[in-house]
Amino acid sequence: MNSVSNSPAFELAIAAVAAILAGIGAWLAIRMYRARRIRRQKVELLTNGAADYQENVLVPDGSGGSYHLDFLLLHARGIVILDWRDLRGNIFGGDQMTEWTLMNGGERTTFPNPLNPMYDRIAAVKLIAKDVPVEGRIVFSRRATFPKGLPKWTVKLDAMLSEFPPMERTQVEAATSRYQDGWVALKQVLQPSSLHKPRAVA
Repeated sequence: MNSVSNSPAFELAIAAVAAILAGIGAWLAIRMYRARRIRRQKVELLTNGAADYQENVLVPDGSGGSYHLDFLLLHARGIVILDWRDLRGNIFGGDQMTEWTLMNGGERTTFPNPLNPMYDRIAAVKLIAKDVPVEGRIVFSRRATFPKGLPKWTVKLDAMLSEFPPMERTQVEAATSRYQDGWVALKQVLQPSSLHKPRAVA
């Protein structure tokens, strides 16, 4: 047994396994780093125009339940709800459609119209924030395209900076002071959400 473990072939095999494991570890580390960097860039684009924001929270629905919110922004225009969608392919949808269609290569899938639950989320936030203006956007990643145009309240990630441009300090202060009571009241009732929606389609 000792002669086998001390043989050059055995030592070479151990070295080869160690090299493979080290390579796998390095590959996983690179993937994790890239995933964190992509997520950080996404969050920066989504929240760059905000004076303050909350991420991945639950807001009471007024009937004993709650709604999940991906992002909630305090902006110069009021409070903005963002519903994040990371989908790849051509998307066909409209305001009055029950389902939207995703075409990715030869595959066709459907998903519920995201505008319908957005109405409910806006109403829930308005119930708490009172007189603060509230609006919502469905934000799609760069991998999604809309051959027939973007439906109502729908925006691509790269367009967020033009839709909600970064604010000057005076605008930040104005937004904070004007909507402070509603924003504080909203933050007091928000709860962390453990919901992680499987939105990515490879």
